[in-house]
Amino acid sequence: MNRFLLPLGAFVALVIFLWIGLTLNPREIPSPLINKTAPAFRLPQLHESSKTIGPEDLRGKVWLLNIWASWCVTCRQEHPLLVELSRKNFVPIYGLNYKDRREDGLALLKGSGNPYVMSAYDREGSAGIDWGVYGVPETFVIDKAGLVRHKFIGALTPKLIDDVLTPLVKRLNDE
Repeated sequence: MNRFLLPLGAFVALVIFLWIGLTLNPREIPSPLINKTAPAFRLPQLHESSKTIGPEDLRGKVWLLNIWASWCVTCRQEHPLLVELSRKNFVPIYGLNYKDRREDGLALLKGSGNPYVMSAYDREGSAGIDWGVYGVPETFVIDKAGLVRHKFIGALTPKLIDDVLTPLVKRLNDE
């Protein structure tokens, strides 16, 4: 009898762990960067390779960093929403063009609109590694002090913008 209880107990424990795992949202992976200083980088700008940009240039304002690539299908789906958000002048959006060819990134922005105040060009993906990027698109909310306050994995949606992004940006701007 006891020799059957151990395998049965292990099976029940496994089922419980699998059940819990199925209830989790894969888009809500916690980032170790939350409430920490945004990782530093100094990268060439996408539009003007002779000029550079980094997070330290943006201290003193709340802003978004959207990591994107022209080869990313989900980024292309998210793009019109970013263009619409940028037109509202609610929060400045900066881009990080990730592991892309410069000419392809520029062509996407020219053809589909440019929601970014400016985009950094991360050809090799080194800055993306420091930000913990494992897929694009990803969007970070950075506060006035340069702290990462939220990370969105995958494409932004109107619901995420209304329910999470907008209230967060308003609160951070009021701090």
